[in-house]
Amino acid sequence: MKKIVDYRKLLGVTEAVELQELKTLYRGMMKTWHPDKFQDAEERTAAEEKSKTIIEAYHFLVSIAPETRNQTLADYTLTTTTSNIQDFEYKSQVLKVVFFDGNEYEYFDVPKAVYVKLVNADSPGRFARRHIFNNYVYRSVSKLVANA
Repeated sequence: MKKIVDYRKLLGVTEAVELQELKTLYRGMMKTWHPDKFQDAEERTAAEEKSKTIIEAYHFLVSIAPETRNQTLADYTLTTTTSNIQDFEYKSQVLKVVFFDGNEYEYFDVPKAVYVKLVNADSPGRFARRHIFNNYVYRSVSKLVANA
């Protein structure tokens, strides 16, 4: 997905980056681009935009990091195996799935053909368990809403 690639490029990290290294890079970039360091109004405005992008990139990459997913794997497995799908939405290769237990997950780089098969499946839950839940990078959206 372009968003993942762009955020990794912005922070200068690879797919294998660990959370501690990501945090260190993020803090260093925020020190460099903090708006309070700039006196000129235009530079300050540019730094504000850059720092917002850096913050967004950092939080996004933390949410999809393998370490984060490993920490929440038990909850994720419980949701995907015991709760039914309430609703799902597809936009720009991102599939958002809402479960009846209140959890929401986004799955990235889902091909449109897979989404079409999900829509046409006799049992969308069974199809998703077999072909989506453990095959694509995901992040919890409900945790983001709860933390905001």
